[in-house]
Amino acid sequence: MDNEKFWSQLLEQVQNEVSERDFKSFFKDIELKERTDSNILIEFPNGFTKEWVRDNHTDIFSRIASLIDNTPLTVKTLISKKKKPYVKKTSPVPEINHPKSQLFDNLKPEFTFENFVVGSPNQFSHAAALSVAKQPGMSYNPLFIYSVPGLGKTHLLNAIGNYAKAQKPDINICYVTSEDFTNEMVDALMEKKMAEFRHKYRQIDILLIDDIQFIAGKTSTEEEFFHTFNTLERNQKQVVMTSDLLPNDIPNLESRLRSRFQMGLIADIQPPDKETLVAILLTKAKQENIPLKKDVAFFLADHLSNLDIRRIIGTLNRIAMLASFKERDIIDLPFAKSTLEELNILSLDDINITIEEIIKRVADNFKLSPKDLLSRKRTKNIVFPRQVAMYLSRTITKDSFPEIGKKFGGKDHATVIHACKKIEKDISLDRKIATTIEKLRDNITSP
Repeated sequence: MDNEKFWSQLLEQVQNEVSERDFKSFFKDIELKERTDSNILIEFPNGFTKEWVRDNHTDIFSRIASLIDNTPLTVKTLISKKKKPYVKKTSPVPEINHPKSQLFDNLKPEFTFENFVVGSPNQFSHAAALSVAKQPGMSYNPLFIYSVPGLGKTHLLNAIGNYAKAQKPDINICYVTSEDFTNEMVDALMEKKMAEFRHKYRQIDILLIDDIQFIAGKTSTEEEFFHTFNTLERNQKQVVMTSDLLPNDIPNLESRLRSRFQMGLIADIQPPDKETLVAILLTKAKQENIPLKKDVAFFLADHLSNLDIRRIIGTLNRIAMLASFKERDIIDLPFAKSTLEELNILSLDDINITIEEIIKRVADNFKLSPKDLLSRKRTKNIVFPRQVAMYLSRTITKDSFPEIGKKFGGKDHATVIHACKKIEKDISLDRKIATTIEKLRDNITSP
């Protein structure tokens, strides 16, 4: 078998074993350089890719290669010297003609990589963030992290800054929300201090901007951020952004910004699985000296899985506060159950409602068939009831976004996330919609 066919078969087998995202991000650019009777030499595009494959798929190449050749093969590796992917080849522009001054970074010191609990749902984003922190401006620029609220985007954003600052204390870092960026720009306009504003943001080594989706539709802010981004990127300075939405899903965002958000790496954080959520609860309890037993952590993970991590931690803190008031030395299962009932978070007599039942009840309410809600039809009279059914499935059941998507005809988890956010917004803006959905919830959950 020639080398080309051998490598093609090997990559095909790798693609069957890893996720599509991991294959595209880490495996497709690896090349076979040499092959002998006893070993193969493969070339990684950069050091980070090599480390990631080693840490997450230790023996994948040697195992598959040996199976294809039907003989044990040793894998040798090297890193490409041709180029560094993700590094921009543009020459740095001259520094802005101002003395460089140290900025107030706004970082939250409690958010570090050390206290970020890593599990399969956030492993990819964590690895990308750590790579950026180790070599800012050299890989994944910009880095765009997205997820629904409460899954750790802000934590990772600050962890990047805190790590980089610890390695190089004089580095210029700025963590800012898009809202604060906008307000600061408005103040600068009013006070005729735009030159100072631009100097501040264009001398930064690492710009960490939270909730970037909120600049969409704000013409002046978009314009200013566009030029700031271009200046930093040309000078190989690092930009990291977080968002509740993918760049393509951010409404009213200028196309030129959308394209820049997509030019680096987009990393998502999925809702935590039970094991990761338990680890998060136990880690937080240890940090806060909360006497939480492991079986209670599993109980909370089971019964609070429809909440985001921020709200779950908030619930844990409320349980801990009540335990402190009642002078309890340990939070055991009976106390956790009774406390959740007191807080109206858990009713042990609740009926076990399925997504299928929610779909049927919502379809009946809107005079549709369940098949309509499971279809791909995009007409207005179907889209809204479908979004309502997804929202109620998320808030009533313990199913995750991907699980709900599967029950709705195999839809992507991002579709479910978008539906839930859309209905939450409708509820906050339209009292009639809020009443309709509340009545539906009551009808569904009533015995």
